[in-house]
Amino acid sequence: MGLSVGIVGLPNVGKSTLFNALSTAKAEAANYPFCTIEPNVGVVIVPDPRLEALDTVVHADKIVPTAINFVDIAGLVRGASKGEGLGNQFLSHIREVDAVVQVARCFDDSNIVHVENRVDPVSDIATVTTELCLKDLDTVQKRLERARKMAKSNSPIEKLATEICEPLAAHLDGGNPARTFKLPDDKDALGLVREMHLLTFKPTFYIANVDEASLQNLEGNAHFRALKAFADAEGAPVVPVCAALEEQIAELEPADRPDFLAAAGLTEPGLFAVIRAGYKLLDLLTFFTAGKVEIRAWTTKVGARAPQAAGVIHTDFEKGFIKAEVIWWEDFVKLGGESKCRDAGKLGIEGKEYVMRDGDVVHFRFNV
Repeated sequence: MGLSVGIVGLPNVGKSTLFNALSTAKAEAANYPFCTIEPNVGVVIVPDPRLEALDTVVHADKIVPTAINFVDIAGLVRGASKGEGLGNQFLSHIREVDAVVQVARCFDDSNIVHVENRVDPVSDIATVTTELCLKDLDTVQKRLERARKMAKSNSPIEKLATEICEPLAAHLDGGNPARTFKLPDDKDALGLVREMHLLTFKPTFYIANVDEASLQNLEGNAHFRALKAFADAEGAPVVPVCAALEEQIAELEPADRPDFLAAAGLTEPGLFAVIRAGYKLLDLLTFFTAGKVEIRAWTTKVGARAPQAAGVIHTDFEKGFIKAEVIWWEDFVKLGGESKCRDAGKLGIEGKEYVMRDGDVVHFRFNV
């Protein structure tokens, strides 16, 4: 689907190190600000053990997982909304992603310079959020000005724009992101706000970049506790990760990773949790097609109906949709494939109104 998550934060909090671990692309990581200028884009595989489970039945020639794009965006500094640092260039890169993950430094290390000479993850998040809010405030004020100029037209949309933009501007001016603003009960309100492409309206979660020792005792890390309390108050997820350790894991051969993870007291790379959080934040689900040629994971939005999901595979599938033959993945594995599921009554014939579930194995029937 080409969906993307932007990795943002102050300089030197571990964004590029994290990106290097996440992605097959490599960003330059160094101990000085603005090392990243142009955004690096990496295609990140979404880990899904259900693919291997399905393959125990199908023995396919190829397994194709789904993926998300992660974008490493240059570090932001105080005053970016007015052009400081990389300013508008940074902000324009954020505007292009679908969701945002803010990385905050939650470890002490005198050898790694902090752009503001202190370690305070909540303050770091506040700095980034304030700059994004200020940029959004400018956007909202311009929209409000346009709505006021058109007041004589008696347009219901322009009237609604005035009713939304006035309190939204005050909300942003207080340093509060647009995603926490309560929209009025009007069917056009969400669309109106979306049309402004506000930076702080994007779904957001946080990564706490901790040291390795803290992975076994997060409550002992005061920086993590402060960030967790902040994120909980906002209702946003926070994922603890040791970016330096994750980069080491990523550089190992796959066969060597289990022993390394066990030695570090981990059952899986922390980045798996980051990927899953991004996937969930984008409101996505996975369905599967399974045949001898390939088993493939596909991505669609939660709430998508069968024809929309078929269109993810090919637009002709949606246009000529007839029906979907659907099997729950656990039934597919437990019973041993499509024909046995059919015999056991576990294969459903679904029409255009069927709402897809995460984990459906589907065979679409269509005619163009």
